[in-house]
Amino acid sequence: MLPEETIEVARDSSERGELVLRRRPDGTLELRANGVFVMDTVETSTERALAARALQLHDRPTTVLVGGLGLGYTLAAVLEDDRVERVTVVEIEPALVGWMRDGTVPGGALLADRRVTATVGDVASVLRDGPGSAHDLVLLDVDNGPGYLVHDANADLYEAPALEDARRATRPGGTVVVWSAAEAPELERTMARVFGRRRTEAVAYDVDLQGRAETYWLYVGHV
Repeated sequence: MLPEETIEVARDSSERGELVLRRRPDGTLELRANGVFVMDTVETSTERALAARALQLHDRPTTVLVGGLGLGYTLAAVLEDDRVERVTVVEIEPALVGWMRDGTVPGGALLADRRVTATVGDVASVLRDGPGSAHDLVLLDVDNGPGYLVHDANADLYEAPALEDARRATRPGGTVVVWSAAEAPELERTMARVFGRRRTEAVAYDVDLQGRAETYWLYVGHV
């Protein structure tokens, strides 16, 4: 039973299950998938760090693909960089795109930005079927990492075939960055096989989650 002050803002169902958006008493929005916490609007530094760190690694990141819209914080950070000319954001849940467009989730201006193309679909399929060498940066933030999956099907995104597709979709000199909520040595080893050991790095990022210290990780492959 939810506390009286917690309000369910929106709910949607798909073949992946149930997506629920809630507002806490302090006004924070919280997103849950099949009852599992996904993200909220309190701690957004990791989503922004994913973009900021990746953008720092490229002299001219004109074209960026973001895997996962979520609540829009990674996309917002990408758009703050004046060097970025085009962004494709791929979100598998049509409800998230719809909620942002109609104002249920703040951020409609992000999707209205002339540089942004929002695609509803599986980012793994988009990377596999799309043109090669199309992006300077590919940022993958579709789950909590290989060890904390919201949807079991997302496990494939952390395997070599999908990472190979991400590498092929990235221009020479570009970067693929994968976010994880915990250290993922197997992901690092897989990326080292795909990108080369010397072209792969694991970047630890310390965050304060409402007084609780946590470490998140960015896994980087240089093309």
